[in-house]
Amino acid sequence: MPQIAQIAETYSSQIFWLLVTFGFVFFVIGLGMVPKVQGTADARDAKISGDLDAAKVAFARADEAEADYRVRDAESRAAAQAVMAKAKGEAAKSSETKLAAADADVASTIAAAEARIQAASTAALAEIETVAADAARDMVARISGVEASDEAARNAVKAALAHG
Repeated sequence: MPQIAQIAETYSSQIFWLLVTFGFVFFVIGLGMVPKVQGTADARDAKISGDLDAAKVAFARADEAEADYRVRDAESRAAAQAVMAKAKGEAAKSSETKLAAADADVASTIAAAEARIQAASTAALAEIETVAADAARDMVARISGVEASDEAARNAVKAALAHG
């Protein structure tokens, strides 16, 4: 077989060139390029790690700022509620004072009106008694022909009004 004989002749030369090629690849790529690629990967990892640390710090500051905001918000709400309660109290006192003054005015107006009504009622009753006494005196004079005195007619009208 001639192919096997040819392999034996070129066998040592193929091994030589194989070793030269692998050596070239090892020195150029393994020792030249891999450290640069590894350095780039390490730099990228360091940058990512730094960015993550910065983000954690930023989140922590944001949480502190939010906690401070919540405290200030609660204080502001409490202060606003205190001011509102004070204003409500002052408004209630003012309303009570105004209502008391209005009640006093209304009571005095009512008392004056009742006094006027009482006076008008008394005057009307006196007028009614006078008219009734005159009418009774005239009726007695027409019916019986006797002239009754004003005093007797008034007494008779008062007795009739008192008994209903």
